Amino acid sequence: MNSPVQLFEISTKTGTMLAGRRARSTKPEAASRPVVIAIHGGTYTSAYFDVPNYSLLDQALAKGFDIIAVDRPGYGHSTPLDDAPDLIHKNAEYLNFCVPELLSDLGRPDAPVFLIGHSIGGAITVTMAALQPSWTLTGIAISGVGLKTPPDHAENYAHLPQQYFVELPTPMKDQVMFGPEGTFAADMPIASHIANTTVPRSELTDITGGWQQRLPLLAPKVRVPVHYRQGEREKLWLLDQSMIDGFAALFTAAGRVDAAITVEAGHCIDYHLCGANFQCERLDFAVR
Repeated sequence: MNSPVQLFEISTKTGTMLAGRRARSTKPEAASRPVVIAIHGGTYTSAYFDVPNYSLLDQALAKGFDIIAVDRPGYGHSTPLDDAPDLIHKNAEYLNFCVPELLSDLGRPDAPVFLIGHSIGGAITVTMAALQPSWTLTGIAISGVGLKTPPDHAENYAHLPQQYFVELPTPMKDQVMFGPEGTFAADMPIASHIANTTVPRSELTDITGGWQQRLPLLAPKVRVPVHYRQGEREKLWLLDQSMIDGFAALFTAAGRVDAAITVEAGHCIDYHLCGANFQCERLDFAVR
């Protein structure tokens, strides 16, 4: 039996390649619902959203959504962008331009969109919404991004090799992406390794520097409802309730902001024991 999840590659009007994976739901309600577009974080491809038994794509299909998980520029078979200190902003501009092509290639050119973004993908999602794209955006769900990173992270990333792509060792990644043992199943974190890849160095220096400075200017321009979660055992962002409340308070034009801490989860909430419920929360928010 063929999987409903299919890999795709499209040649965009910019002359670049944009790849990823997508799935069309067979449920009748899908035709009246927004297309979910999922945007992965750094060091992961779009496979982040399709790890067996942890797949957001499977959850979306089960709940009656069509879904696209893109490989951001420089990931998978997608063409890298030119290097820039504000590479997160450049990703947002590029993806905003390409969304109509993604929808047309899916066969739903006029569909509204609900964006889901994780980590650096969450920062890109906020930026995409703040830029108020020409296509219809119904809401966003973001996780793994916040107000401030620990001070030593920027210094550590600044010492990475001066090259476009860098590779973070898998044992180090596993340590910072996951909560303690007991918060994830026995097949993790190994099962997540199918999504591992290199990361543009400038994404790491941007998320720990420039993007945090741009956030207070971007968030008030987001005019759609916002779903926001951070894992209780988050290691890449400073986290307490005041940080959650402070982040949520920036979205003054969103109308509705649902912000909370997800207990017993690390940075990659999807891969923890609570991951399925977390994914369902976001999709239920998209329905509402």
